[in-house]
Amino acid sequence: MLAGLPLLILVLSMTARQAALEPIRNVVEGVQSRLDRRALRLERTDDHGYLKAILKELRVPESSQVLVFSKTSFQRERITPKTPRALYFNDDVYVGFCQRGDVVEVSTPDRILGTAFYAFSQDPEDKPRFVPHNDACLICHSSTRTQGYPGHIIRSVFPDFLGMPILSAGTTTVDSSTPLADRWGGWYVTGTHGKLEHRGNWVVANKKDPSADDRTANQNVVDLKRRFTVGAYLTPHSDIVALMTLEHQAEMHNRLARAMLITNEALRRQERLNIELKERPDYQWESVTRQIQSVGEEVVRGLLFSGEATIADPIKGTSGFTEEFAKRGPFDTHQRSLRQFDLETRLFKYRCSYLIYSRAFSDLPPVVKEHIWKRLDEVLSGRDQGDAYKHLEPEERRAIREILKATVTNLPASWE
Repeated sequence: MLAGLPLLILVLSMTARQAALEPIRNVVEGVQSRLDRRALRLERTDDHGYLKAILKELRVPESSQVLVFSKTSFQRERITPKTPRALYFNDDVYVGFCQRGDVVEVSTPDRILGTAFYAFSQDPEDKPRFVPHNDACLICHSSTRTQGYPGHIIRSVFPDFLGMPILSAGTTTVDSSTPLADRWGGWYVTGTHGKLEHRGNWVVANKKDPSADDRTANQNVVDLKRRFTVGAYLTPHSDIVALMTLEHQAEMHNRLARAMLITNEALRRQERLNIELKERPDYQWESVTRQIQSVGEEVVRGLLFSGEATIADPIKGTSGFTEEFAKRGPFDTHQRSLRQFDLETRLFKYRCSYLIYSRAFSDLPPVVKEHIWKRLDEVLSGRDQGDAYKHLEPEERRAIREILKATVTNLPASWE
């Protein structure tokens, strides 16, 4: 896929220009529209620039803050263990901030591009504007790590004292299936997790054999004050629960973006075939149907946490993110919600992703969304007992199905 990256960037750049005249296609464009109409003015502060104003307008909570000190961003010269990069997120957007950074970085699911990237200048002399930054970001964010489609990347590395990844030691692309022991290399982590171990809060001393380092002092950390100046950030936390939620969400957004782009590509190919082979316009090719169903199945597995790594000891965060996130709902009549955490054996109590309520899910093409709902019905009703969903006990399947029926509008008729 890397060999074809320049062509992909060109195609996506052309698509972005074509999309400029279409209705608002993501949450960032919505805020930019208000800026263009002068219906919004963003306040700038000396210490964080436009960060707080951007978070407020995009409705991103400060409690979601997580901190990464490995040099794995295009503003890498600003990032060290003493000056980590801060990330914030909600269901629809991700925001990155570096101390003395030139820009605030923003990314979001996009109903045309799959994932869109923006840079917002911190220079008070520049016009406040979210500038599309796809060309630069896609060098990393549309690679083999994202299966060749624009997406988000969470990496765990072995960082040296400057934050440089020790590439000879290897790196891990993190998702929900990654064991906690392999997560958060190059990240700060605040929270308690019992006997569970991770790679967070660690600067490698023995580059030849990182496994020889004693990481005891890096576990169950609740205070980062001795590691860097926490007062330079909006909060002093890099919450473990926020980190785990971010990892699930980034992976799920990537699956949704691929499903949208691949389905649209398949439908365009089918349309061309019908014209060239003089078939009726609504003729459906079996190869196209199989491709759409395959990418839809990938979404279903992600939504239902298939392959999720287990938790052996209870986990507790430090920032209040857990409580704030769980309050958002929606709730059924029994006050159950897909945002309820478990944090003793797994991340969520009811293992169906809250991103089923998101714009990224609602923007999926109808044909793949129809297949996803059909498969969810088969799994949650118990008709599908395949290996990919054996982690869901009958009681949990029933609860998830009831929550979805109570909280999702316009469910397929079969669900009734």
